[in-house]
Amino acid sequence: MFRTDGRLADGRTIRWYDREEGREAVPDRRDLPETTPMSQLRYDVLTDEYIVLAAHRQNRTFMPPANECPLCPSRPDYASEVPSEDYEVAVFDNRFPALSDAVTGVEEIDDPLFASAPAYGACEVVCFSSNHNASFKDLSLEQARLVVDTWADRTRELSARESVEYVYPFENRGAEIGVTLPHPHGQIYAYDMVPPRARKELDAARRHHSRTGRNLFGDILSRELAEGSRIVAQNATWVAFVPFAARWPVEVHLYPRRQTPDLAALDEAQCDGLAELYRDVLGRFDAMYDAPLPYISAWQQAPAKGDHPDRRLAWLHVELFSIRRSADKLKYLAGTESGQGAFSNDVAPEAVAERLRELGTSR
Repeated sequence: MFRTDGRLADGRTIRWYDREEGREAVPDRRDLPETTPMSQLRYDVLTDEYIVLAAHRQNRTFMPPANECPLCPSRPDYASEVPSEDYEVAVFDNRFPALSDAVTGVEEIDDPLFASAPAYGACEVVCFSSNHNASFKDLSLEQARLVVDTWADRTRELSARESVEYVYPFENRGAEIGVTLPHPHGQIYAYDMVPPRARKELDAARRHHSRTGRNLFGDILSRELAEGSRIVAQNATWVAFVPFAARWPVEVHLYPRRQTPDLAALDEAQCDGLAELYRDVLGRFDAMYDAPLPYISAWQQAPAKGDHPDRRLAWLHVELFSIRRSADKLKYLAGTESGQGAFSNDVAPEAVAERLRELGTSR
């Protein structure tokens, strides 16, 4: 992997990732105003969670026509966010970040009920391909591996920032999910806190280790492999399975066989295995129905700082899930799920796993 850094017209950083060296950074000739993020964290004392307020994101780009896609390569008649005629993988600072180390004008307030602070951190856009009509499953194995290497590089660099406590790569795919740009891409949020989902999983891992002396994620993986009914696919380094208590109609988790804290810690074999199995599972997702499956891909990693006590318990994994519950129906979060966080699933995890296994042999 070869990385080339450049600057966009408003001072943001762009990074090209290529399989061969020789790229030169191309100047961005647009006339862009500098943005001033004013994101704020507000603490919800009822739930022990922080909420990000980012009003400047309200007017961000929403579903432009294909010839005005800001993630496509630039053309002589159109300047996009990527100032080059082509690229393999491109990563740039989000023009409308929810989190930023450049937040100004936001006061830190230490109040027992209404605490708030600047929402420091970083938000990056990761373009998987210059092909506007592709998706991750359509990437070649070599291109998918380049994306994995890119995630690892971004995790490593962002984790080293003083303000960052947790690096979260993710992808939203499909209009039903609420995607604002259909070009194949994901995002990375670098938080100055450990976000709620990751914190809950690490809290559970800590309790499990206190009771048993074992690793919770490792025990889950071993049990799934032993029972087998929810295994979707596997290779020498990774395993994909539908979780026992799946919340979503289609949900698959991918675990490395060996405990690894984050993407930056993957070895060569693990990177190869991830690229292979991740593409495979996404291909099965799209074969479920007659249309591409909308999904969210959520990477769970260890806290960023090496001295964080939970790094020894963390086990890198990705949680893939879709809101589509049948060919023509979506799962909406109803009163119990939205109001109480008490999920109800209409589909048995074992049935979903069986269907996804079948799709692997029929494609």
